[in-house]
Amino acid sequence: METVLFYLFGGIALISAILVVANRRVFYSALSLILCLCSVAVLYLILKSPFIAAVQIIVYAGAIMVVFLFVIMLLDPFSSAIIRGKKASLAYIGVLLGILTVTFLYPILKSYDLAQTPKNPSFIDGGVGSVKQLGHVLFSEYLLPFEMTSVLILIAIIGVVVLAKRQASK
Repeated sequence: METVLFYLFGGIALISAILVVANRRVFYSALSLILCLCSVAVLYLILKSPFIAAVQIIVYAGAIMVVFLFVIMLLDPFSSAIIRGKKASLAYIGVLLGILTVTFLYPILKSYDLAQTPKNPSFIDGGVGSVKQLGHVLFSEYLLPFEMTSVLILIAIIGVVVLAKRQASK
């Protein structure tokens, strides 16, 4: 039963992730991203990691997507001036960059053995998803990436506000 649920929600996550990129409307892309994040949370539940699943729903599908939708509405991507100003060459560059990314990532992803079962008993007992284990790893081994991510998010928020002010003043 777990295998069926895993493939079902894995497929939903994959299809909605493709729809995030394939949708022409930004709003529908954001809705597809919410669906993808929720299905990933279900995958965490299947892996017996309820804390990470709850954080996935609360933080990503909740708070960050509200910020994304706020920014989408603030920048007004549905106006005719913005739609007219888009260039078709950017779409070709995006496709080229996507193909290059897949080309470079394929050998790396191929080297991983995804079917290998974990040897550590804490993985089997669900110890990986515990709050204590997560806090220990996050604030000891991954403290610098954790702080760098928060700084990057802050820079992105400042950039959006600057762009929105510049757009509003025109």
